[in-house]
Amino acid sequence: MVQVLVKFPLTCIQPNLNILKNNSRSGPLHHAYRVQKTWQTRCSNQSAELTIDRRTANYQPSSWSHILFEPTSETDNEWENQTKILNELENEVGSMLDCEDLEPQALIELINDIDQLGLSYRYRQKIKTALKKLRDLEDATGEKIKSSLHTSALYFRLLRQHGFEVSPDILERFKDQNGNFNENLAGEIRGMLSLFEASHLAYEGENILNEAKPFASLHLKDSKEFVGSNMSEQITHALELPYHHRMRRLEARWRIEAYAKRSAKNQVLLELAKLDFNLVQSQLQSEVQEVSRWWKVVGLADKLDFARDRLMESFFWSVGMAFEPRFSKCRMAVTKAFTLITVLDDIYDIYGSLDELEQFTDAIVRWDLDAMKDLPEYMKLCFLALYNTISDLAYDTLKDKGEIIIPQLKKAWADLCKAFLQEAQWFYKKATPNFDEYIENGWISVSGAVQLIHAYFLVTENISKEAIECLDYHHDFLHWPCIIFRLTNDLSSSTAEIERGETTNAITCFMHETGLSEEFARQHISKMIEECWMKMNKQLLSQSPYEENFIQVAMDLARTALCQYQHGDAHSAPDVKAKNRIMSVLLDPIRLRETEDNATKYRDNTRGHFLTCS
Repeated sequence: MVQVLVKFPLTCIQPNLNILKNNSRSGPLHHAYRVQKTWQTRCSNQSAELTIDRRTANYQPSSWSHILFEPTSETDNEWENQTKILNELENEVGSMLDCEDLEPQALIELINDIDQLGLSYRYRQKIKTALKKLRDLEDATGEKIKSSLHTSALYFRLLRQHGFEVSPDILERFKDQNGNFNENLAGEIRGMLSLFEASHLAYEGENILNEAKPFASLHLKDSKEFVGSNMSEQITHALELPYHHRMRRLEARWRIEAYAKRSAKNQVLLELAKLDFNLVQSQLQSEVQEVSRWWKVVGLADKLDFARDRLMESFFWSVGMAFEPRFSKCRMAVTKAFTLITVLDDIYDIYGSLDELEQFTDAIVRWDLDAMKDLPEYMKLCFLALYNTISDLAYDTLKDKGEIIIPQLKKAWADLCKAFLQEAQWFYKKATPNFDEYIENGWISVSGAVQLIHAYFLVTENISKEAIECLDYHHDFLHWPCIIFRLTNDLSSSTAEIERGETTNAITCFMHETGLSEEFARQHISKMIEECWMKMNKQLLSQSPYEENFIQVAMDLARTALCQYQHGDAHSAPDVKAKNRIMSVLLDPIRLRETEDNATKYRDNTRGHFLTCS
């Protein structure tokens, strides 16, 4: 049973902080205040008292005070039984993929369903083998695949998604004599949907896919009122954000529920997806408990009332980057890093004076405990929390993998704090950088690089010297997802930042430099995000020093950023929708059918849906 206690007010204030309220705290989520603090500073060997007027962002307190996972009577026995059933169903689905007599179209549909239901990590090699078999047999079976728009576009998307080189020319046959997509295709709704999804795996310069996107989008919008409710829901979902750009675990939840509504479905596959989702969720809940204990011991949420307490949002983010059960250590490290990053961001953006920030940045760059002795008390807490957390991670990595990673982690955090400081200097000097200058600093200050560098050492099986050097010099595959992170963040948070006096973001810098409108600036930034996706798509097939695991994590960083900033800033100001997303992935299990009694019946009844082999 999961019990959630919410709306816990941040009332633990340091004794030396004086809260000057500007309004009542009658609102449930917001309270506005100014903070003043007095301490002794040394100047020319003299002691002088300095009063600093602090800014505030009016951030809402955490909605998650703590989470209790209480064992129920079915925790041990039922989960053990369900794990056994999952293994049986997993083998059954694996046999479907291995079936030699499965028709090419049916195999493509099966791979797609496995992928969308969140199960592809269980069949990574089998899927690659099946797709390679289809490629090898294209001369014999190609016409069966390429005869319909739906199958052709789906086949193309799956090949690219799983790292196979494939030309979009496979779609040329669906154009008319004038070189345009045939308008007669408008009635093929599944084909249009597959074409639209495939267009988001384009590389730069692939005109046919650039033409396919608006063509499919237009016809899908026009068709929504003429199709059934399930198809209409799928169209709306895709047009809002394509499958290739969606956070995978959250999308798996949506797809499982949508798949259950289908009349023709593989019940074995559906029950496997449900069990897998719930078992993974159970592990994530244990990790939440562990990281919550760490955060309580660190104590920054109680000590620093001006900073955002976003532990749950940070953990959700880490799940977006790496949801597979084997990446537990990665999730824990990214959660800790992002939670601390959030506090540091508030120090640099809101609370710290410029002198304090320069002093703190110097301490981080030196990475020396002696460097913190002259810091203000609140900065000493942050420095030591960060120092100890990174040291623990470095020790565990040395113990487990024999790698010394302190130099890379020190550099990553130093780069981040220097980027934070640059933004603070722009603010205090009332300077607006040009757009390129802002982006060059902003892709670091958004913190994606720090998260990816932590993740690299925890998802990579064979750490290489070449890859580490590429981390140090910011390989393109770190750059593009961080640019997406930066730009999506700015698109969602620019209004709130302007309201509290921060005018340095992608939108305002572009407007200041070009003299163009905010609407045009937003269009330009959205186009930049699309271009970054095309560069990342190409990187999937380019020579890289990184293993597939890490490449997927980098892609998933961009997906998670789109998820969290699609409808506002779900990290800084999480609304009901943002909280529901966390609940659906981390707390609310999917309702299961009577799997134990019916597993055999499901297998028997389902065999005909996708399989033609005996």
